[in-house]
Amino acid sequence: MKTVTLGSTGITVPQNGFGALPVQRDDMETSVKILRRAFEGGMTFFDTARAYSDSEEKIGKALCGALNDGYNVRDRIFIATKTMGKTPDAVRADLETSLKLLNTDHIDIYQFHCVEQVYQPGDGTGMYECMQELKASGKIRHIGITAHKIHLAEEAVKSGLYETLQYPFSYISSEREVALSALCKEHNVGLIGMKGLAGGLIHDSKAAFAFVSQFDNVVPIWGVQRMNELEEWLAFFETPAAMTDEIRTLIENDKKELGNNFCRSCGYCMPCPQGIAIRHCARMSLMLRRAPSKNWLSEQWQEEMKKTENCTGCGACKSKCPYGLDTPALLKKNYEDYKNVLAGIVSVQ
Repeated sequence: MKTVTLGSTGITVPQNGFGALPVQRDDMETSVKILRRAFEGGMTFFDTARAYSDSEEKIGKALCGALNDGYNVRDRIFIATKTMGKTPDAVRADLETSLKLLNTDHIDIYQFHCVEQVYQPGDGTGMYECMQELKASGKIRHIGITAHKIHLAEEAVKSGLYETLQYPFSYISSEREVALSALCKEHNVGLIGMKGLAGGLIHDSKAAFAFVSQFDNVVPIWGVQRMNELEEWLAFFETPAAMTDEIRTLIENDKKELGNNFCRSCGYCMPCPQGIAIRHCARMSLMLRRAPSKNWLSEQWQEEMKKTENCTGCGACKSKCPYGLDTPALLKKNYEDYKNVLAGIVSVQ
């Protein structure tokens, strides 16, 4: 198994990380078993976020000695988590909560989550200065950032302020997105690849792994919810998947078929003249299957999804999409799937 050093952090881990968003859907006992099996199978990089409901708590109980059995491998793993706080006080509060739930005295990589701007010293927000303060205190070891907008990702890398960047990275990524790997290497920034399965659109783990293995500075974080999913990734410790002509053909075919179906939730299409929450509604089918479904089936989200009926097909969203998606068609497709899930015609379990 290839190891990767994340830029200037010095953090070196197997190129096979654990994304802990989907374990929200598991109960505590199942989560603990999955997380421990991940570590025992060779994974040492675990990524979570304050926004992922009880994900942090599950990591804390599974890996940081919070259970009665005292299982504690904290000094043998690296934990990355995130804050969506919009003020320094909110960031500090998030961190204290994360430290408590993770049962640890430090976070290895603390990331601004899904930013709308690249925070910098002297920009008037105090946000980057807050991160510097937290790093100086020892509560966080490294400063990272996550983004869904390519220009923000590029800006963050070039700024020289961030030690890691987390960005969607899969074999259906655009050429510009894939080029982030080279940009990160040039600026010595570690690249954490999220959505390696394109939010559930990619189903061939071998192809997904083989693609990422071509980049020696990317640590992918695979979203894991079930033990059988985890075992697929752990198998690559024994027999890493490598690029072959067969896999190249599969990737080429998937890019043609899936390239117009993956909403990255970047928000370029917003706002919608009809008030449709496009960045969520256009990927609802994926969210139902990769995040806690009860949250997306609430009365509030039923009302939001119903707004897609008001789509006039004006094309404003389509013209602004940097990925060339047929957004109105994607909204319609997701709404039909959503109604089928509500009616029990389609299961998301």
